[in-house]
Amino acid sequence: MMKVVILCGGQGIRAFPFTTYLPKPMLPLGGTPVIVHVIKSFIAQGFREFVLAAGYRKSVLEDYFDGKNLGASIEIVDTGDEADTGSRIFNARRHIDGDLFIATYGDGLSDVPMNDVVAFHRNHGKLATITSVPMYSQYGVLTVGNGGCVDSFVEKPLIDAHWINAGFMVFRREIFDHWHGDNLEREVLPRLIAAGEVHSYCHPGFFKSFDSYKDVVEMDEMLDRGGPPPWFQRRERAA
Repeated sequence: MMKVVILCGGQGIRAFPFTTYLPKPMLPLGGTPVIVHVIKSFIAQGFREFVLAAGYRKSVLEDYFDGKNLGASIEIVDTGDEADTGSRIFNARRHIDGDLFIATYGDGLSDVPMNDVVAFHRNHGKLATITSVPMYSQYGVLTVGNGGCVDSFVEKPLIDAHWINAGFMVFRREIFDHWHGDNLEREVLPRLIAAGEVHSYCHPGFFKSFDSYKDVVEMDEMLDRGGPPPWFQRRERAA
């Protein structure tokens, strides 16, 4: 069984003050912590072994998962209160076995087919695969003509030809022999990319990250409008 390492130890400053007492992945979505939805999305695809790379407010995770049966093995590992994303994965390496493992963030949901990502990774034979999704602007985008005349305005459009990191990464275990730096996004991955060891699985489907409590509220509203993803268990709402 392939291990799934979930990053869930950061302080979540952008979600303050809600993260004063909670790790960001424990923010409630539909009455259930975001990280539980992440875990369930993997379980629905056949993954059963999870390593939670914890740090800040680790005890909250321990209290929540103590005695809970999600039909999977969940191991909570202390990777350091101040550790960065790259260090968290590296510090969890002793809890990872097998030739491949998956790593992802504890605050992002997607309908990416992970078995297809794993197959894609095996086929290209490099050390790392990153799932990427289309980039949408967070803002309204204007086209401005001569004299400052606005020719067009599009609210939060798709930015063509640009893809963003959604997480949902697959690594060969030997990657730890090439692991340099503390920050995954600014140090570890750029060095691997420069060495030609990273491919991207481009996924045009659903993706939502939860950088702030506003993102959680938007997702709740999205679920109300269009129905939940297959793994999502909607809470009973008061009449």
